[in-house]
Amino acid sequence: MQLQSSAQYLQKELPVRLAHRVAGFRSLPFIVGCNSEIAEIHELYIRAFHILNSVPPIETFQQEQQYTRMLSELLDDFRNVVTMLAQGFKDARKYMPPGSLKQFLDSTLTSRLGIRLLAEHHLALHGDKPNLVGMICVSMNLKHTVERWAEFTRDLCQSKFGKAPQVKISGHVSAAFPYILQPLDYILPELFKNAMRATVEHHWDLEGSELPSVHVTLANNDVDFIIRISDRGAGVSHRDLPHIMDYHFTTASLFYGDDDKQTSGMDDFVSLANPGASRGPMHGFGFGLPTSLAYAKYLGGSLRIESMQGIGSDVYLRLRHIDGTRESFRI
Repeated sequence: MQLQSSAQYLQKELPVRLAHRVAGFRSLPFIVGCNSEIAEIHELYIRAFHILNSVPPIETFQQEQQYTRMLSELLDDFRNVVTMLAQGFKDARKYMPPGSLKQFLDSTLTSRLGIRLLAEHHLALHGDKPNLVGMICVSMNLKHTVERWAEFTRDLCQSKFGKAPQVKISGHVSAAFPYILQPLDYILPELFKNAMRATVEHHWDLEGSELPSVHVTLANNDVDFIIRISDRGAGVSHRDLPHIMDYHFTTASLFYGDDDKQTSGMDDFVSLANPGASRGPMHGFGFGLPTSLAYAKYLGGSLRIESMQGIGSDVYLRLRHIDGTRESFRI
């Protein structure tokens, strides 16, 4: 009965959300909509809308099973949308005011996240994994989640450069609460990639054991939880700081020297860290931080960078709890 109710909710909700995305693409300037990648994404949304909107009312177990298979196939069709958006707007962004571009990309990316979370939650309800109800981890250990991405990113840094900073975690290390892991799986690799890359760049002449550590501080309360990531990578320059959350802005080329080196270095972290169809790579196009910011805001939180030029950066990720005891957010 739970599966049927979930499918019935999605049958009403998803076509509405897809229709809003189609309207968003149709509102783009004509020359932007003609870009091949952007036009392809537009067509994907139109096709998905027509498929889901034509499904008859779900009233039996067999109809729910058919609907679930259809959802799985559509999710696979959309697996590369983030990369396609980044590629398409890399060329087409010059035809849109920066404010309009950011508004469109924020709404498109967060809408995509919401649609995927709802659909993947329904698919996951068919499974029986411990500590999970659909996509919700009923007791997420915050320290373990942070450690998992810190160690993974550190291993990649080691393989790329032959050295990587240690990661030290302090604060509320025993905090555990219900949460959805997937948004953190987008955001944390990006934040650790930036911290580790900055540390390696600024201390290139030091051996791995001599690199200053990346420090993570965890805080949890009854309203939200906070993850602070502090590095000694010299900080973000006064010139770059106002643009650090702009789409397509990146400082990686300053270190690697050209685009090929840039994309072969640490900027493929998020692609490697998020290989599944449910995760869109944000690397190589300056999409990582602005996308992470959009996701944090969508989840009722914030992402803030404090730079001490010449010393390092502190990144504060603040996200609201979902346990319902206080005002939360709507997926």
